[in-house]
Amino acid sequence: MKVLVLIGRIIVGVYYVYNALNHLVFAPGALAEYAASKGVPAPMVAVILTGLLLLVGGLSILLGVAPRIGVLALVVFFLPVTFWMHNFWALEDPAQRMVQMMAFTKNLALMGSALMFLAIPEPWAYSLAGRRKSTS
Repeated sequence: MKVLVLIGRIIVGVYYVYNALNHLVFAPGALAEYAASKGVPAPMVAVILTGLLLLVGGLSILLGVAPRIGVLALVVFFLPVTFWMHNFWALEDPAQRMVQMMAFTKNLALMGSALMFLAIPEPWAYSLAGRRKSTS
């Protein structure tokens, strides 16, 4: 079972780190333009801050270090982003409404999965935090 949790952590952690890199390196300008179109104040600052939250959350899950802080970072990311950026209820166009509704529900599911990581006893198996405890 521990190996399955590790595989899940790798998949989920890499997902968040990849998205953090989108915010911080690959596409911050495009994401800031989209944020601006949604009325986000200081969109580039918001993109950088959300990228840092994703990076903290992703690395925390991937490496198994400070998972409570990582999950908190992800929840702090998901709450405003989900409700502000994917406000499907405010859209008239049925196609855009459906796209945003899918993004909204995906984000809720990802936030729920992040919260489930809190149920794993610490230190996590195969984690850097676990290695530190076993060597001390």
